[in-house]
Amino acid sequence: MDLGLANATAVVQGGTQGMGRSAAVCFAEDGARVAVLARTKTDLDATTELLRAKGSPDTIALQADITDDEQVRRAFDEVGERWGELNILVNATGPGSPGGFEDLTDEQWSEAIDVGAMGMVRCVRAALPLLRRADWARIVNVSAHSTKRQSPSLTAYTAAKSMMTSVSKNLSVALAPEEILVNTVSPGSFATETLKGWARSAGIDADDLYAIMSGIDEHFGHPAHMPRAGDPHEIGPVIAFLASRRNSYMTGANVNVDGGSDFC
Repeated sequence: MDLGLANATAVVQGGTQGMGRSAAVCFAEDGARVAVLARTKTDLDATTELLRAKGSPDTIALQADITDDEQVRRAFDEVGERWGELNILVNATGPGSPGGFEDLTDEQWSEAIDVGAMGMVRCVRAALPLLRRADWARIVNVSAHSTKRQSPSLTAYTAAKSMMTSVSKNLSVALAPEEILVNTVSPGSFATETLKGWARSAGIDADDLYAIMSGIDEHFGHPAHMPRAGDPHEIGPVIAFLASRRNSYMTGANVNVDGGSDFC
């Protein structure tokens, strides 16, 4: 399906890995101009090369730390100078800081909130003037299904994602009069590099999506109706639809992409 993204402009924060990269590829394949925002230059270089090969006519690498407001503002200033406006903002960076309540330090709590929630806040704040200049605009924030199915081993992570989801809902209300649509995607167990790293440490074949889901069931008790974990490539099209002109009336939604785990 043509998503109407030819020559649209998109910034994907956290677009060099996992689900963010998957969304960026979908935008590129549909002919959008894609800017990828991340900290690591080597990852940015590899991703922008891929996006050009996939069909993005004007790809930008934005090197910035989302915990630094000045760096974020400079990155979006560069977008404004290059394109003048922005149609799409995707926030896909996830916080680290796994651990139970009694294991986490104040610093780990602060880091999780700073990366997982405030990073999104900084990017939206810097992007809004550009989004308002465009004929149409969308914001998609990548949250997590653990906000609905709590896990004692992801206390700070889930708190940060819950904040992101709440702020997104509030933004959808605030920006609706301007017809800037704001939605959230809540992934379930996807075989990102982080999850694969856990699988390897647990002696699980990190390339076997079925083995990963079996391990999740055994260690965390979070199964899904689907017998396997998700591949990051499977969530990109969902993000791309929500961020596209084809989505013209959905705002304030939190879309589960979790293999049915929300209903187990």
